[in-house]
Amino acid sequence: MRIGYKLAAEAFGPNELIRQAVAAERAGFDFVEISDHYHPWLDNQGHSPFAWTVLGAIAARTERAGLVTGVTCPIIRYHPAIVAQAAATLALVSDGRFTFGVGSGERLNEHVVGREFPPVQTRHAMFREALEIIRLLWQGGYRSYEGKYLQLSDARIFDLPDELPPLVVAAGGPEAARLAGELGDGLFATDPETELVEAFRAAGGSGPHYAEVPLAWAPDEDTAAAAALETSRWAVTGWKVMSELPNPVNFAAATETVRLDDIKQNFACGSDPERIVAAAKPFAEAGFDHLVLLNAGPDPDGFLDFYTSELDGPLRALGG
Repeated sequence: MRIGYKLAAEAFGPNELIRQAVAAERAGFDFVEISDHYHPWLDNQGHSPFAWTVLGAIAARTERAGLVTGVTCPIIRYHPAIVAQAAATLALVSDGRFTFGVGSGERLNEHVVGREFPPVQTRHAMFREALEIIRLLWQGGYRSYEGKYLQLSDARIFDLPDELPPLVVAAGGPEAARLAGELGDGLFATDPETELVEAFRAAGGSGPHYAEVPLAWAPDEDTAAAAALETSRWAVTGWKVMSELPNPVNFAAATETVRLDDIKQNFACGSDPERIVAAAKPFAEAGFDHLVLLNAGPDPDGFLDFYTSELDGPLRALGG
């Protein structure tokens, strides 16, 4: 079992994220994963730096920890040719420590370039084309592509690593999991659903299975839950809401009725290691072997110390 630390780019500025990444490596985490957003989910989170700049700085200041995007959308805000180049460069400057997590995105981040965020079936078709373009460019040489939604004209990535970064594909349902198995090197999910792993494998997928474990660390449960309610209540809305709302103000309105009890049902709150391990166990049982700890609590450094002393061993034991 590999354990990762989620860098909450919506909640912290770039220098703090870099500092946390260095501290996470020192605390014993195997990798750090950063969200790639243009906006935060809520205005009071207050941040959303450019993930690729942050990752480059982290690569320069760490030695062992892997780096993961969790996840990048390569269909609207970015053209896949651009992120294919970015991923190849980051793989080089990190000495092969980068994993390229990709997904079909959210309106929150993609509408900012003035293009309509399409219906889900169109997004899936665009996403397939984007993955095909990334794979094509990673073969080297000049490449062109003519898709229904995306095009590539006589493009070449000149700096490619000898070993390409794993392309880990996010899936919220069986159709996306099959796409991950067909065109990806790994699976990324936020729910402990065995059917996602099964669909991925049935489509020929192998490689790492990433999942995020929601928790909020503080010395007591109520303090932890209150912090998560303030900054992370959007997470209880579910993917059909999270993918469609356009701005932080909409998420604030949509979550006005979320209460502390709702947070406690969706996050492992407090400082009981057994509770956090219990929250992670369903993911391990579903077949996920890379667990990303998403801490919505108020004290990142306290959580990192807690991880080292109380969580590292028990979580790794979930891998059998």
